Amino acid sequence: MNSPRRNALTPEALQMMDTIARSGSFAAAARELGRVPSALTYSVRQLEDALDVLLFDRSSRQAQLTAAGQELLDEGRRLLVEMDAVANRVRRVSTGWESELTVAVEDVVSRLTVFELVEGFYAQRMPDGQPPGTRLRLRSEVLAGTWEALVSGQADLAIGVGTDSERPPPGIAMDTLGEMPFVFAVAPHHALATHDGAITDADLLHYRAVAVADSAQRLSPRTVNLLAGQEVLTVNSMADKIELLRRGLGCGFVPLYMVRGLIAQGQLVAKATLRAPSLPAMSYAWRCASGPKGTRRPPAGLALQWWLQQLASPATRRALLEAND
Repeated sequence: MNSPRRNALTPEALQMMDTIARSGSFAAAARELGRVPSALTYSVRQLEDALDVLLFDRSSRQAQLTAAGQELLDEGRRLLVEMDAVANRVRRVSTGWESELTVAVEDVVSRLTVFELVEGFYAQRMPDGQPPGTRLRLRSEVLAGTWEALVSGQADLAIGVGTDSERPPPGIAMDTLGEMPFVFAVAPHHALATHDGAITDADLLHYRAVAVADSAQRLSPRTVNLLAGQEVLTVNSMADKIELLRRGLGCGFVPLYMVRGLIAQGQLVAKATLRAPSLPAMSYAWRCASGPKGTRRPPAGLALQWWLQQLASPATRRALLEAND
C-alpha cells in the first residue's frame, strides 16, 4: 500500500537532496538543476512536510543539513546507486546475461584457480565498456553436497561432482574434469610416520582418521576411505583436515597438490598404503534446457556459456584439480 512518505521519496527528490548538499546552497543547486531558487525551496518544504521532519537548518545561510537530512542524504545516495545498478542489470539481462549465476565448487577444487576464473569473468567488457551485470555467487560444498546444490536448483553450475553421482536427470548436463591425485599423510610425530612397509587397513583401525563432512542435506551423505569401527574426527573443510593432520591429531587421504609443500618442508609425511591411492575422477555439471528427443540445448545465459567455455580448456581443468602442478 502506498503512503505519502513513500511517494515523496522519488529519485528526483533524492537527486535534489544530493545536489543541494554537494553545491552547498539552494541558489547553486537551483542553477545546476535549471530551476528557480523559490521552486527548489518549495520542493524541499513539500518533502519535509511529507516526511514530517526538518531536513535543513533554516538558521544557517548555507544549506546546512539536520541529522535527519544527513541520514536521508546518505540513504538516498545509496538508493540512487542501487537504482542505477538495477537498471544496468536489467539492460544486461535483455542482452542475454543472467541477473545472477550460482556456482557450487567442491571443497577440494583449487580455490586459486576458481578465483582466477572469477577475475577473468569480471574482466570482460561489454560494448559500452561496462562489465557483465551478472551477480556471481560461489558456494563451497563437499562430496554429495556439490551435486545436491545443482539438482535442487540452488546452483546453476557445479564444479567437482563425482562421476559416481546419480545419472543426470533431464535438464542437467555433465562433462569430465579429470582425476585428482590423493596421498595418505600424517605428521612426522604421528605413530604411523615411522611405520615400516605399506600400511594395512588393520593398522589403520588403531588410529584416528580425520574426515571432511559431506555437505548434503537431503541426499545420502558419502564417506570415503573410512573403516568400520575406526575413530573419526570430522571437520567442515579440507583445509581444516590438513591442519589437524599437521598437528598429529589423525591420519587420512588428502589432495596431493594441497600438501606437496608441507611434505617438502617436512611438516607432513606421505605414507604408502595397501589400499590403492585415491585418484577420484571428477566432473562438472550444469543446468540446461532439454531439446527434442532428449537432446540438450546450449545454455541460454551468456554468463554460464562463458564459464563452460573456460571449463572446456584442458589447461583450466588441470589447474582446477592440480593447482600449481
